[in-house]
Amino acid sequence: MRISGGVARGIPLLAPKGDVVRPATDGLRQAVFSSLGGRVAGARFLDLFAGSGAYGLEALSRGAIAGAFVEKNGKAVSCLRQNIAAVCKSLGRDSAGIGVFTADALHLPTEAIRETPDLVFIDPPYAIIAELAPSLFARLDEILAAKPEAVVVFEMPGELELAPSGWRQLKRLGKGTRQPTAVFFQR
Repeated sequence: MRISGGVARGIPLLAPKGDVVRPATDGLRQAVFSSLGGRVAGARFLDLFAGSGAYGLEALSRGAIAGAFVEKNGKAVSCLRQNIAAVCKSLGRDSAGIGVFTADALHLPTEAIRETPDLVFIDPPYAIIAELAPSLFARLDEILAAKPEAVVVFEMPGELELAPSGWRQLKRLGKGTRQPTAVFFQR
């Protein structure tokens, strides 16, 4: 698994061994960032269920200026910190403005959201999506109140449909049941 585009293109990303995380595929990330286009440069992001940090790190490589990663698994956080260091080195920047929070995505520490993000990446374990989605979107209503134009990119299996109240689906990338898809939502 590598950064697929931008200045840090080709930088390999570490992930913990075993089934601690299920990293987003390079192809799906490429499609997501092609669709986001100009929204990424200068953006602030929030990467929930960050795992290896692939979505947020891809955003940094493509011009995002700051962001926060939220991951509760300690092994994944260790890999994430190493990945941030490698990507920042490739970008020739320090990690100022990049936060890593070892926390549950539903109970975000306030310091993780000091500034309202422009982009939110959500890539939770597929088995818990239906259960957590209502609470997660309710929390996003609060977090994104100041930026209704913010885009939420939610990775989920192709057979799953979400229709959160107060949100509209902008697009869906990927196809087929049991295949990863990325759904773009906006308030």
